[in-house]
Amino acid sequence: MQAAPRPQPSEAQAPAVAKPLFPPQLLARLDKNGPRYTSYPTADRYHADFGELDYRLALRQRRATSPDEPLSLYVHIPFCESVCYYCACNKVITRHHDRAARYLDALAAEIGLHVRELGEGVPVSQLHFGGGTPTFLSDAELDRLMADLRRAFRFEPDAELSIEVDPRTATPERLAYLRRLGFNRLSFGVQDFDARVQAAVHRVQSFESVEALVRSARELRYDSVNVDLIYGLPLQTAESFGRTIEQVIALRPDRIALYAYAHLPTRFKPQRRINEIDLPPRATRVGLLSAAIDGFLKQGYSYIGMDHFALDSDSLAVAKRRGELHRNFQGYSTQPDRDLVALGVSAIGRIGDTYSQNAKDLDTYYAAIESGRFAVERGLALSEDDLVRREIIMDIMCQGRVDFARIEARHRLRFGDYFSRELEQMTSLAELGLVELQQGALRVTGLGWYFVRAVAMAFDGYLQSAASGASYSRII
Repeated sequence: MQAAPRPQPSEAQAPAVAKPLFPPQLLARLDKNGPRYTSYPTADRYHADFGELDYRLALRQRRATSPDEPLSLYVHIPFCESVCYYCACNKVITRHHDRAARYLDALAAEIGLHVRELGEGVPVSQLHFGGGTPTFLSDAELDRLMADLRRAFRFEPDAELSIEVDPRTATPERLAYLRRLGFNRLSFGVQDFDARVQAAVHRVQSFESVEALVRSARELRYDSVNVDLIYGLPLQTAESFGRTIEQVIALRPDRIALYAYAHLPTRFKPQRRINEIDLPPRATRVGLLSAAIDGFLKQGYSYIGMDHFALDSDSLAVAKRRGELHRNFQGYSTQPDRDLVALGVSAIGRIGDTYSQNAKDLDTYYAAIESGRFAVERGLALSEDDLVRREIIMDIMCQGRVDFARIEARHRLRFGDYFSRELEQMTSLAELGLVELQQGALRVTGLGWYFVRAVAMAFDGYLQSAASGASYSRII
């Protein structure tokens, strides 16, 4: 397939990215924790006062006001055969595949609850299976789940259907079956190819096995192949991670997600099996990140933004050049801002100006669904302040630019008065070279694009104390 011609950038687009420079004084100022802003407000701000009735009302309002607007769907499959020590996802470790039967029954019932509130045949432009390990399900189980979804919703002809794949258990034949089910995007969880690092995090897989899967995905004409990596894992060194970067480049995935490992053993029990003395020090972590960025940029990848790279010809890179990036719970996306129906235990969704999260444990989730209720355990109805700050933070994260007049017109406020404290912080960030304050606008610089979370945090109305960011991952 021939790559689309590269459009010429305009001044309104996200900032051009220069080769990263991380001065020590800048790192010292920005060595802190912060949200990833897959939503604003972030999920730690959701509360139990928002419950099942609030979610029903949000669904009914959507049906009344925008029934034909396309939806995004997210399905959480929590099961994994073995635990990865770095993991912070909601998962159930089991080798008993028969446990999936009750879960599929619950998902079918949850889908039915949504159909009753939204109506049949609501269009869907995006579907993502995450986990856990979605490929824990058998071919027959995946077929059943997809059939349930297709009966309930109307998938648009060009809908993005993506699934996370564990290379340790997938086969070329499995990828072929997923393609027949309609999936057109794959994400392989690699994390690191070094044998010592893999053993330290209990996730062993060879480069050759992943290479064979990527080759099969190409032959099966998947639209996009993504590879996930993590830097900051135990026993990672500049040399070992450099080899991993070279191997990933050799695979030539369309997209790469490079996440910083967040060591939070008090919150995530599997991480307690990691020996903290094996974790690379901050200077090494920064070196790993810098080397990865440099390596990917030299090999034809664009730096999309926090965590994400894409080949220059990929639709994500094209969207960035055109100033059309969006961000959702799965990260950067080319899809417009959509309502998201989230299915399964712990799944987080968005309907209108509300966020909601299902119960985090299976028993509570089953009890709700099997009694005919949505399993929403907590959520949030956004205030006017939340809405304006969300728009600004997403403008920063996706476009690298905030137009003050547009915000003023949409939200009926005077930007300089409403955000006087935030603009003072922007002055400090401008002195660090991260932003430029222009006439009526804020622009993230090429250097600032690598620290875009720090820029966005200045507009986060909930970050009031130094301790409030302790549960987030490191910015660097």
